[in-house]
Amino acid sequence: MTTPRSWFDPANDSPFGVHNLPYGVFTAGDRPGRRRIGVRVGDFVLDAGAAARAAGEPSALLDADSLNPLLAAGRPVWTEVRAALTRWLTEESHRDALAPLLLPLAEVELHLPFEVADYVDFYASEHHATNLGRILRPGSEPLTPNWKHVPIGYHGRSGTVVVSGTPVVRPHGQRKAPTDAVPSFGPTRRLDIEAEVGFVVGAPSTMGEPVALDRFREHVFGVCLVNDWSARDIQGWEYVPLGPFLGKSFATSVSPWIVPLDALEHARIAPPARDVEPLPYLDDRGGEPWGLDLALEVRLNGHPVSHPPFASMYWTAAQQLAHMTANGASLRTGDLFASGTISGPEPETRGALIELTWNGENPLKLPDGTTRAFLENDDEVVITATAPGPGGTVVGFGEVTGRIVP
Repeated sequence: MTTPRSWFDPANDSPFGVHNLPYGVFTAGDRPGRRRIGVRVGDFVLDAGAAARAAGEPSALLDADSLNPLLAAGRPVWTEVRAALTRWLTEESHRDALAPLLLPLAEVELHLPFEVADYVDFYASEHHATNLGRILRPGSEPLTPNWKHVPIGYHGRSGTVVVSGTPVVRPHGQRKAPTDAVPSFGPTRRLDIEAEVGFVVGAPSTMGEPVALDRFREHVFGVCLVNDWSARDIQGWEYVPLGPFLGKSFATSVSPWIVPLDALEHARIAPPARDVEPLPYLDDRGGEPWGLDLALEVRLNGHPVSHPPFASMYWTAAQQLAHMTANGASLRTGDLFASGTISGPEPETRGALIELTWNGENPLKLPDGTTRAFLENDDEVVITATAPGPGGTVVGFGEVTGRIVP
């Protein structure tokens, strides 16, 4: 299939070209008080509602102040809107009307693009789970007996999902080192990152009706980047027996751009070979493969420290969605579920500091001469990602950024 050419990018070499067209929400100086839906086009943001009006087409869904109405509209409408945006940006007849609606990215403020309904975080990387098992349970089997039978996850706090660039306040909580007689309360001493990919639910489902693997595309609108910040000392003391709580719920950062699922067709691959046969509701061997070939980069204070490969994830997003609803739990528009930390087989592909430093035993050495076991105040973490697109193009995800403040 020939990749369409745009009048704004004739070379077709932008990771945010018409093969991508990610959605976000912005404010700008011309109308500072009003949030608008924008579509990233190169290093510009297209005012999507104004573009629809200029093209003489229905604009209600694109005139909203969040993506939720568009998310709720469902797959046929998502396809129609994406086709319209592509047409406006590739047909020369629309250039004069739309060119003034392209605002420089540097001149807009980006916001959380959708209202988060529920937030679920998974634990889908075999390499990450194995490393943590070796760190936390030395001398035991690194994977728990259930890990290759069921996608492990927990419900997080939707109210503390924040957009990229929001400062991350170092959380307080109870922590107890192995040598301490009793726990103490105070700021975390082991603040960590988790490089993840998030999936945004659009169309809801009916309570009591599980969502099968082959219905993944009907419900998932798009993909974003996630940093699920973790206070490892707080988490380690509190998580037995019910799992993560205050060690996770203080902040989860997401990128401001939602890449449509349709933009990732050329990134789809088969997941890694599995050595345990999945139960029928999770068995994707005869259906559509929903592994994704995404390449992430993690930078700490400007220095690349890891390159996690999403292609290595054991459980796919389709399997996670099927399991998340297997008990009849319903989906709501704006639900966000994340992959869990992405780690590959090599040390330089580990997506969390607890792995990169082996729980602080081998601190990272940064080019400026400093070292890090875990995050310090004023540290900034930036996660980016790309995926292959049609015709040799690249699909960009933007970045998810956070700076630690006391």
